[in-house]
Amino acid sequence: MHAEEKLTAETFPAEPEKATLEGKNKFVGFWLFLGGETVLFASLFATYLSLKNSNAGGATTEELFEMPLVFLATMLLLVSSLTSVYAMYHMKNFNHKKMQLWLWITVLLGAGFLGLEIYEFNHYVHEYKHTMTSSAFGSAFYTLVGCHGAHVTFGLLWISSLLIRNAKRGINLYNAPKFYVASLYWHFIDVVWVFIFTVVYLMGMVG
Repeated sequence: MHAEEKLTAETFPAEPEKATLEGKNKFVGFWLFLGGETVLFASLFATYLSLKNSNAGGATTEELFEMPLVFLATMLLLVSSLTSVYAMYHMKNFNHKKMQLWLWITVLLGAGFLGLEIYEFNHYVHEYKHTMTSSAFGSAFYTLVGCHGAHVTFGLLWISSLLIRNAKRGINLYNAPKFYVASLYWHFIDVVWVFIFTVVYLMGMVG
Protein backbone atom coordinates (compact mmCIF):
# COMPACT_ATOMS: atom_id res chain seq x y z
CA MET A 1 0.00 0.00 0.00
CA HIS A 2 1.43 3.38 -1.02
CA ALA A 3 1.94 5.96 1.73
CA GLU A 4 -0.16 8.57 -0.08
CA GLU A 5 -3.06 6.22 -0.88
CA LYS A 6 -6.48 7.35 0.40
CA LEU A 7 -7.27 5.40 3.55
CA THR A 8 -10.41 4.76 5.56
CA ALA A 9 -10.93 3.37 9.05
CA GLU A 10 -11.61 -0.03 7.46
CA THR A 11 -8.48 -0.11 5.26
CA PHE A 12 -6.09 1.48 7.80
CA PRO A 13 -3.48 -1.15 8.81
CA ALA A 14 -3.15 -2.31 12.42
CA GLU A 15 0.45 -1.02 12.59
CA PRO A 16 0.53 2.03 10.29
CA GLU A 17 3.94 3.08 11.59
CA LYS A 18 5.49 -0.08 10.08
CA ALA A 19 3.22 -0.60 7.07
CA THR A 20 5.74 0.82 4.57
CA LEU A 21 9.45 0.29 4.00
CA GLU A 22 10.05 3.97 4.78
CA GLY A 23 8.23 3.57 8.09
CA LYS A 24 10.29 0.51 9.00
CA ASN A 25 13.50 2.36 8.14
CA LYS A 26 12.49 5.28 10.35
CA PHE A 27 11.84 2.85 13.18
CA VAL A 28 15.23 1.13 12.85
CA GLY A 29 17.06 4.44 12.44
CA PHE A 30 15.41 5.80 15.54
CA TRP A 31 16.62 2.92 17.70
CA LEU A 32 20.16 3.46 16.44
CA PHE A 33 19.80 7.14 17.35
CA LEU A 34 18.60 6.19 20.84
CA GLY A 35 21.71 4.06 21.28
CA GLY A 36 23.85 7.17 20.88
CA GLU A 37 21.60 9.16 23.20
CA THR A 38 21.88 6.46 25.85
CA VAL A 39 25.68 6.62 25.73
CA LEU A 40 25.52 10.43 26.05
CA PHE A 41 23.34 10.35 29.16
CA ALA A 42 25.31 7.48 30.68
CA SER A 43 28.44 9.64 30.42
CA LEU A 44 26.66 12.61 32.02
CA PHE A 45 25.36 10.45 34.87
CA ALA A 46 28.85 9.05 35.51
CA THR A 47 30.31 12.57 35.55
CA TYR A 48 27.63 13.81 37.94
CA LEU A 49 28.11 10.93 40.38
CA SER A 50 31.85 11.53 40.51
CA LEU A 51 31.47 15.29 41.12
CA LYS A 52 28.29 15.64 43.18
CA ASN A 53 30.20 16.14 46.43
CA SER A 54 32.63 18.70 44.96
CA ASN A 55 30.55 21.75 45.90
CA ALA A 56 33.46 24.08 46.81
CA GLY A 57 31.84 24.97 50.13
CA GLY A 58 28.50 25.83 48.57
CA ALA A 59 25.07 24.34 49.21
CA THR A 60 24.94 20.56 49.49
CA THR A 61 22.38 18.42 47.70
CA GLU A 62 20.39 18.04 50.93
CA GLU A 63 20.18 21.84 51.32
CA LEU A 64 19.60 22.59 47.65
CA PHE A 65 16.87 20.31 46.40
CA GLU A 66 13.18 20.96 47.12
CA MET A 67 11.30 17.72 46.70
CA PRO A 68 7.72 19.07 46.32
CA LEU A 69 8.72 21.08 43.23
CA VAL A 70 10.67 18.21 41.70
CA PHE A 71 7.86 15.75 42.47
CA LEU A 72 5.30 17.98 40.74
CA ALA A 73 7.54 18.29 37.67
CA THR A 74 7.99 14.51 37.66
CA MET A 75 4.24 13.91 37.76
CA LEU A 76 3.69 16.29 34.84
CA LEU A 77 6.24 14.46 32.72
CA LEU A 78 5.01 10.97 33.63
CA VAL A 79 1.40 11.90 32.88
CA SER A 80 2.54 13.37 29.55
CA SER A 81 3.96 9.96 28.68
CA LEU A 82 0.55 8.43 29.36
CA THR A 83 -1.25 10.98 27.19
CA SER A 84 1.13 10.23 24.32
CA VAL A 85 0.15 6.55 24.67
CA TYR A 86 -3.50 7.56 24.31
CA ALA A 87 -2.57 9.57 21.22
CA MET A 88 -0.90 6.58 19.57
CA TYR A 89 -3.88 4.41 20.45
CA HIS A 90 -6.15 6.78 18.56
CA MET A 91 -3.68 6.99 15.68
CA LYS A 92 -3.82 3.22 15.29
CA ASN A 93 -7.62 3.51 15.23
CA PHE A 94 -7.57 6.18 12.51
CA ASN A 95 -8.98 8.87 14.80
CA HIS A 96 -7.07 11.98 13.79
CA LYS A 97 -8.91 14.47 16.02
CA LYS A 98 -8.44 12.49 19.23
CA MET A 99 -4.81 11.83 18.35
CA GLN A 100 -4.29 15.58 17.95
CA LEU A 101 -6.09 16.31 21.22
CA TRP A 102 -3.96 13.94 23.28
CA LEU A 103 -0.73 15.07 21.65
CA TRP A 104 -1.54 18.72 22.38
CA ILE A 105 -2.21 17.73 26.00
CA THR A 106 1.19 16.02 25.97
CA VAL A 107 2.77 19.24 24.71
CA LEU A 108 1.06 21.32 27.42
CA LEU A 109 2.19 18.95 30.18
CA GLY A 110 5.73 18.94 28.80
CA ALA A 111 5.73 22.73 28.67
CA GLY A 112 4.58 22.78 32.30
CA PHE A 113 7.49 20.53 33.25
CA LEU A 114 9.92 22.76 31.39
CA GLY A 115 8.53 25.86 33.11
CA LEU A 116 9.07 24.28 36.54
CA GLU A 117 12.61 23.31 35.61
CA ILE A 118 13.42 26.87 34.53
CA TYR A 119 11.94 28.14 37.81
CA GLU A 120 14.02 25.60 39.73
CA PHE A 121 17.26 26.70 38.06
CA ASN A 122 16.44 30.37 38.63
CA HIS A 123 15.69 29.66 42.30
CA TYR A 124 19.01 27.87 42.84
CA VAL A 125 20.97 30.69 41.20
CA HIS A 126 19.35 33.52 43.16
CA GLU A 127 18.77 31.79 46.50
CA TYR A 128 21.92 29.67 46.81
CA LYS A 129 24.30 31.23 44.23
CA HIS A 130 24.44 27.74 42.74
CA THR A 131 25.56 28.34 39.16
CA MET A 132 27.23 26.48 36.33
CA THR A 133 30.62 27.89 37.35
CA SER A 134 30.28 27.94 41.14
CA SER A 135 31.68 24.42 41.56
CA ALA A 136 32.31 21.12 39.82
CA PHE A 137 29.01 19.93 41.30
CA GLY A 138 27.22 22.89 39.73
CA SER A 139 28.74 22.18 36.34
CA ALA A 140 27.83 18.49 36.47
CA PHE A 141 24.30 19.18 37.75
CA TYR A 142 23.36 21.82 35.19
CA THR A 143 24.95 19.87 32.35
CA LEU A 144 23.01 16.69 33.14
CA VAL A 145 19.64 18.20 34.03
CA GLY A 146 20.00 20.99 31.47
CA CYS A 147 20.78 18.48 28.71
CA HIS A 148 17.59 16.66 29.58
CA GLY A 149 15.71 19.97 29.51
CA ALA A 150 17.12 20.65 26.04
CA HIS A 151 15.81 17.26 24.92
CA VAL A 152 12.38 18.10 26.34
CA THR A 153 12.42 21.38 24.41
CA PHE A 154 13.36 19.56 21.21
CA GLY A 155 10.60 17.00 21.80
CA LEU A 156 8.01 19.74 22.30
CA LEU A 157 9.08 21.48 19.07
CA TRP A 158 9.09 18.16 17.19
CA ILE A 159 5.59 17.12 18.26
CA SER A 160 4.18 20.64 17.82
CA SER A 161 5.60 20.96 14.30
CA LEU A 162 4.13 17.58 13.32
CA LEU A 163 0.72 18.59 14.66
CA ILE A 164 0.73 21.94 12.87
CA ARG A 165 2.07 20.56 9.59
CA ASN A 166 -0.42 17.70 9.47
CA ALA A 167 -3.43 19.47 11.01
CA LYS A 168 -5.48 19.21 7.81
CA ARG A 169 -3.89 16.16 6.25
CA GLY A 170 -5.32 13.51 8.53
CA ILE A 171 -3.44 10.29 9.25
CA ASN A 172 -1.75 8.41 6.44
CA LEU A 173 1.06 5.92 6.01
CA TYR A 174 3.51 8.75 5.36
CA ASN A 175 3.02 10.72 8.59
CA ALA A 176 1.98 7.88 10.95
CA PRO A 177 5.61 6.71 11.41
CA LYS A 178 6.64 10.30 12.18
CA PHE A 179 4.07 10.62 14.95
CA TYR A 180 4.98 7.22 16.32
CA VAL A 181 8.73 7.90 16.39
CA ALA A 182 8.12 11.29 18.06
CA SER A 183 6.05 9.49 20.71
CA LEU A 184 8.85 6.96 21.30
CA TYR A 185 11.30 9.83 21.70
CA TRP A 186 9.02 11.36 24.31
CA HIS A 187 8.95 8.07 26.24
CA PHE A 188 12.75 8.00 26.13
CA ILE A 189 12.86 11.49 27.66
CA ASP A 190 10.55 10.30 30.44
CA VAL A 191 12.69 7.26 31.17
CA VAL A 192 15.81 9.42 31.41
CA TRP A 193 14.00 11.73 33.84
CA VAL A 194 13.08 8.78 36.08
CA PHE A 195 16.81 8.05 36.37
CA ILE A 196 17.57 11.73 37.03
CA PHE A 197 14.85 11.90 39.68
CA THR A 198 16.31 8.82 41.38
CA VAL A 199 20.04 9.43 41.02
CA VAL A 200 20.14 13.21 41.36
CA TYR A 201 17.21 14.14 43.58
CA LEU A 202 16.29 11.10 45.72
CA MET A 203 19.90 10.07 46.31
CA GLY A 204 20.78 13.73 46.83
CA MET A 205 18.22 14.12 49.59
CA VAL A 206 19.85 11.35 51.60
CA GLY A 207 23.39 12.57 50.94
